[in-house]
Amino acid sequence: MNTSPDTDTIRILVVEDHGIVRQGIVAILQLQSNFHIVAEAKDGVEAIALYKQHQPDITLMDLRMPNLEGVEAITQIRAHHPEAQIIILTTYDTDEDIYRGLQAGARGYILKDADFEELLDAVHTVYSGKRYLPSNVALKLLERMDREELTEREQDVLNLMVLGTSTAALAEALQISEGTVKFHMNHIFQKLGVNDRTQAIITALRRGLVRLNE
Repeated sequence: MNTSPDTDTIRILVVEDHGIVRQGIVAILQLQSNFHIVAEAKDGVEAIALYKQHQPDITLMDLRMPNLEGVEAITQIRAHHPEAQIIILTTYDTDEDIYRGLQAGARGYILKDADFEELLDAVHTVYSGKRYLPSNVALKLLERMDREELTEREQDVLNLMVLGTSTAALAEALQISEGTVKFHMNHIFQKLGVNDRTQAIITALRRGLVRLNE
């Protein structure tokens, strides 16, 4: 897979939608003599195409991007290239983001406010075939795995709840009875460990189960 003249060179694809941030990441990585940036992508669609073209040793993948987000891009890349070594590099540290990213096949997860040395450590660790999870990320992942997952219908209800949708409107939108909506809401409250809609929305936003812009 490594086609560079120096067999010790780590070939890297950087995926980041913000141009200035992407340029900064590339500039930092290029300070290392054994790192070679093979390509840069601004969204998940480009990431998939550029991965196929270059087949890098390491891919640094943002999560929230236009056109196609990081988790879906990771899923599609790994479906065709199960050997892909992908590290999520993001500002988002909710337990749901961590869980979904690693479930999709990422081998590492690092936050953008990490020290330069930590980024280097993540790249070298994943390149060597191991996983890289900082202790705070690993703790959130364990907490997420201990919780019961929402069903698809419960997630639908939660998505509408965060928009301020009333019980009657929820029932109409999902084509179910108000009693069934309340049944699902009670299950959501139990799984999130809360007592009412407001607490459920706050907890869901904090954990990354829903987003205000969706």
